Amino acid sequence: MKCIPIADTTIIPPFGEPARDLRILNKLLWVHQRDLLASYGRIAPEATSLTEARTARDKKDETEEKIIYRDNLFFNQALIDDFVTRARASGRACQLAFSKQDKAITVHAIPLSKGFTDLGEVYGADLFYFPAGRTEEEPIPLVVDTASREMGYYNIPKYMAVNGGELVFHVPIRAFLSIENWLHLYLANSPFGVFSWGRTHEERVETSWKEKLAVSASHLLDRINPMAPSWRKSHFFSCSRLVKVGKNCSIDPTAVIHGPTVIGDNVYIGAGAVITNSLIGDNVTIMQGCQVMLSVVSNKCYLPWNTGLFMTSLMENSMVAQLSCLQMCVVGRNTFIGAGNIFTDFHLLGRKLKIDHQGEKVEIDMPVIGSVVGHNCRIGSGFVVYPGRMIGSNTTLVYSDPHTVVPRDVNVPPFGEQMNPDSEPDQAIYKWPDRYFPKPDGEHPSQSITPIQPTDTEFSKLFGIR
Repeated sequence: MKCIPIADTTIIPPFGEPARDLRILNKLLWVHQRDLLASYGRIAPEATSLTEARTARDKKDETEEKIIYRDNLFFNQALIDDFVTRARASGRACQLAFSKQDKAITVHAIPLSKGFTDLGEVYGADLFYFPAGRTEEEPIPLVVDTASREMGYYNIPKYMAVNGGELVFHVPIRAFLSIENWLHLYLANSPFGVFSWGRTHEERVETSWKEKLAVSASHLLDRINPMAPSWRKSHFFSCSRLVKVGKNCSIDPTAVIHGPTVIGDNVYIGAGAVITNSLIGDNVTIMQGCQVMLSVVSNKCYLPWNTGLFMTSLMENSMVAQLSCLQMCVVGRNTFIGAGNIFTDFHLLGRKLKIDHQGEKVEIDMPVIGSVVGHNCRIGSGFVVYPGRMIGSNTTLVYSDPHTVVPRDVNVPPFGEQMNPDSEPDQAIYKWPDRYFPKPDGEHPSQSITPIQPTDTEFSKLFGIR
């Protein structure tokens, strides 16, 4: 079988690159596609159109099956396996299609996307199968059910969500997206990525006694194994069947890691860190107290202490400094986000959120969403980023509000000179239990501190002596 990608050159702001060169689930999209299709055949050079891809280039082309797909498509193994198996069984040329009642597609994939074709009762996608020697045949729609389920990720006050106080995604088992906006990158990494892992595992446990027994046995073996790390024994969801750990990793015994989670090689996880249903790449450092939930942390990223990520994806070699909180965000490669930055995700007035799409502000049907930061950015400390904002690649932001920033030494005299009279006194000596009262009339503190020795009665009251 020959797998032929169709080049899509649409640039995805703020990254300045087409979708194929952006990282999803810690892989470049074209590498992700190649790995999923490797079991079916070789990847051919890309074509510029469907017509070119269908045209036989040599005699061997006429004897090979073909899978033709646009190179900005995100799909998982479950979807491509189902599509190819059923297409082969049909013996006809097929085009991937989805029902208009499929919530994962209509609610999440269709908005902001031009990669779907309305075929009447179904939506068609740019993924095709052609039997050997029949590339001229008109493909028929082959409907694939994503098997989505409405899954809540927040239960919050009702003024933040109209659905009874719940924020939900329609999480699929067979995931599919056309990547045309940074919002699609977010969906591919979190709801259709690591969240889908949880959805898939849930389905297996519900439908298979073998899976239930396998998970239970894994947890039991971890509990009785004296060589198993302490963090594996702390919780059922930390067992080795649900949490996969690479080579040469150092994980503090007090860390909490719940699966399904994948951790790469040479990873350090510090004391008190909490990682839930996430993907951690190679050579990642996660210091003490960090919170990583439903997120993707790519290779060579660094999270100092008390960093919080929720449904956020970091591309390679990026850093989010201490006390910063990112919710539902996408961060490009080689980007630094300083300490104490807050990326908000909710409009306080309850209005529809808007994001930039093809140069225009477009409303999205999501009650919460974070922001996106491009490649090679440097963001200082103390920023509050409103929902749906976009920070372009190669940006440096320095917080410069004169009322809230200290950009230089303040009120410090040159070496050898006297302290400014408006600053703290040069020296104050406190002798316990003396009390100090400032003199009236706004005198300088260094001149207004008068020690008063407490009387015996006051001393008794101070220590409760009667």
